[in-house]
Amino acid sequence: MPDFSPIVTDFWRTYFRRGTVLHDGADFQLAAYPDLDDDGQLMVLRTVDGKAGVSLVPELAERAGFDGAQSISEEDFWACLDKAGISMHGADNLFYFTDDAREALVATAPTGDIRQLTDDDEAIFQAFESAASEQDLDDAQVELDHWAVFGSFDNGRLVAVSSIYQWEDAAIMDLGVLTLPIFRGKGHAQRLVRAVFRYACAQGYEPQYRCQVTNTASSALAPAAGLTLFGTFDVIAGQSRRVSRVPMSGAILSAR
Repeated sequence: MPDFSPIVTDFWRTYFRRGTVLHDGADFQLAAYPDLDDDGQLMVLRTVDGKAGVSLVPELAERAGFDGAQSISEEDFWACLDKAGISMHGADNLFYFTDDAREALVATAPTGDIRQLTDDDEAIFQAFESAASEQDLDDAQVELDHWAVFGSFDNGRLVAVSSIYQWEDAAIMDLGVLTLPIFRGKGHAQRLVRAVFRYACAQGYEPQYRCQVTNTASSALAPAAGLTLFGTFDVIAGQSRRVSRVPMSGAILSAR
């Protein structure tokens, strides 16, 4: 397992041990927790070291036949879900900085015409929104009132925006980015990701980058920005767990 911050590893370890642990094996853990949010009634985390954790509400555990009375493997888990007619939404990749990469990020000077946006930038932010499609805006959910917002400019025009917000009340900041179509492929997204994440690190937070496993453009951008794959995160189908999306044109869109 890469050398990720304890903020990240401790968060996910605790997150998937809430409630009643029905199985606690070396590589597979399953817990029933009644207070899961409506958008996360069943969640699965698989880390790059091959370990998997499952958290689900007791009703779904009963439906799938998980009672803790017998040992269960990950293969058994998926077979039981299939038998119960329970399907998953489709996994997101989770990327974080390793300790060395975070130190390098903070020590590196920012590049590009990028600055933090404030309420005083409402007019140019509205102009940016008017130039984007409704679908892109709905997917991206970049907002001027998020915890921190940064913009990238081209000849004085705001052409890309990145915003971050706190993830599950942890010291983790999740990201969304939107680049206007005609300015994609010019490095705005990569520079913005590094700028906003540099700011988050300086404030004591761990940056989090998510994208759909099937989206190769976004998955390629993450390591280019210095991030390392931590694992995959999935939820039950029919739920929307702020799933990140990146169209093949290369703009990062985060539906949160």
